[in-house]
Amino acid sequence: MSFRKTLIFKIVLAACILTASTFAAPIYTYKVIAKYPHSTESYTEGFFFLNGLFYESTGLNGRSAIMAIQPETGKPLQQFDLPEKYFGEGIVDWGPNIVGWTWQTHIGFVYDRFSFRVLSSFHYDGEGWGITRTDKELITSNGTAILTFRDPANFKETHHITVKDGAKIIDQLNELEYIHGEIYANIWHSDRIARISPKDGHIIAWIDLTGLLPDDQRINAESVLNGIAYDAKRDRIFVTGKQWPTIFEIKPIPPH
Repeated sequence: MSFRKTLIFKIVLAACILTASTFAAPIYTYKVIAKYPHSTESYTEGFFFLNGLFYESTGLNGRSAIMAIQPETGKPLQQFDLPEKYFGEGIVDWGPNIVGWTWQTHIGFVYDRFSFRVLSSFHYDGEGWGITRTDKELITSNGTAILTFRDPANFKETHHITVKDGAKIIDQLNELEYIHGEIYANIWHSDRIARISPKDGHIIAWIDLTGLLPDDQRINAESVLNGIAYDAKRDRIFVTGKQWPTIFEIKPIPPH
């Protein structure tokens, strides 16, 4: 290779590296707007807000449940305990119902949202982690970098996306929420929330929640950030974690 060709190659390579590095998503910080009580017994796996109530699903075999919770007290107004063999995972509202699934037993349930009565069950392959929805589809995570879009009528996959920050694949996607046309995702064992484009999976921005709950208020190493809920009527974002004592209403602050 001639000196001229070598120089051109090095310039092009450097430009590619620079371009890839500039694709890294911006990092937002946060402001705490309000705090609400949360039970440290709740190993939070699913979380959403609807009509003035928090709806939460909890994990661990023998301790898994779905609950409708009064924000001001943190007390469940209604609760359904899953059989001991199930490790509860994400939940989401769909019409008058709640759709929830389990971690490794490949079984999910459809509940009546008002009575918590089990209406039906369904089967799926792989692990169940987080779940949220658009107006037309359900969106699920399984701990990898893949988010799967599903038909609410039968839970079958319609398509999927791979989540990346620039060229870097981001896995360990956990609890999900759909906000302003973006997918918000907890990253397991991370204090960051990813804001993801549902079109192609690229990370639009990060929200860094470092310091939100001090380490001395976490029960153990698994007391991680996991739970995002959104009040569409009042444009409020809530976050919590596994066995955290607090639910936080936060406002993301863009980088300067």
